[in-house]
Amino acid sequence: YGVSINLVEVTWKSKIKAQFPNPNDYSAFMGDFSTYTGVATFVMMLLSRFIFRKFGWGTAALITPIMLFGTGVLFFGLVLFSEQLTPAIAGLGLTPLFAAVLVGAAQNIFSKSSKYSLFDPCKEMAYIPLDQETKVKGKAAIDVVCNPLGKSGGALIQQLMIIGFGSLAASTPYLGVFLLVVVGIWIRASISLNEQFTSLTIRDLKSKMAASGDKKVKVKSKLSDGGFVEGEVVKVDGNGDGEATSSRDTPAALSSVSED
Repeated sequence: YGVSINLVEVTWKSKIKAQFPNPNDYSAFMGDFSTYTGVATFVMMLLSRFIFRKFGWGTAALITPIMLFGTGVLFFGLVLFSEQLTPAIAGLGLTPLFAAVLVGAAQNIFSKSSKYSLFDPCKEMAYIPLDQETKVKGKAAIDVVCNPLGKSGGALIQQLMIIGFGSLAASTPYLGVFLLVVVGIWIRASISLNEQFTSLTIRDLKSKMAASGDKKVKVKSKLSDGGFVEGEVVKVDGNGDGEATSSRDTPAALSSVSED
C-alpha cells in the first residue's frame, strides 16, 4: 500500500498545483479533499462489517488493491493521453487537467477509506491462526520494517525516475507501469494469503476436534452473525454419515468453506 499510494500521490499533487496555482485555492481544494476522505471512511467503516460477513476475508482484502488498480489506470490514462481525450472531456465541461485532478482525488479518497476500514483490519486478522511466537515476530517485522520500507520505497522509485528522465512529467509513464506491477503483485499476494488463512483456520478447528478424541470428522465452516467463523464439525461413521456438532472457537472472517 505504501509504495502504491506514494507513486500516485506525488504526481496527483503536481497536477493540483498546476490546476490551482493560487495558494488559497489549493488549500481550499485540499480542505474539501480531507472532508470527503473522512466521510468516505466513516461510510466504509459501516459497510465493512457487512462485507466481512457476506463475502469474507479474501474479498475484503482485495477491495483496496483492486480500487487502486482501477483508479490508477484512469488517472494515468488522463495524464498520458490528455490531448487525445480533450474532445470527449470537453463535452463534460472539464479540461483534461481538472479531470485528472478529480480522478486522482477520488482514487486517494476511496483507497484511503478502504485502507482504514478493510485493509488494516484484514492485516490484523491475518495473525489470528498463527502461533504466539510467529504472531510477535511477524507483527514486529511488518510494523517496524515493512511499513516504513514501503513508503520510502515509493519515494526512492520516484527519485530515481526523476534523476534518470530529468523531470516528474517525463517519468510519469514509467511510474504508471510501476504502479500496475506493484498492485498486481499485491492482488496475487492477497489471493495466496487468503488460501493459506483459510487452510490454517480449518486445520485449527480440526485439531481441536481431534484433541477431544473424535478421529474421523468433517469440518464445514461458515460465517456467523457476528462475522466470525462458525465451524460445523461432523463425526463421520463407517458409511460416511454422521452427526453434526458446533464449534465456534475461531474468530476469523472467511468465505464459506467446506473441507473433508
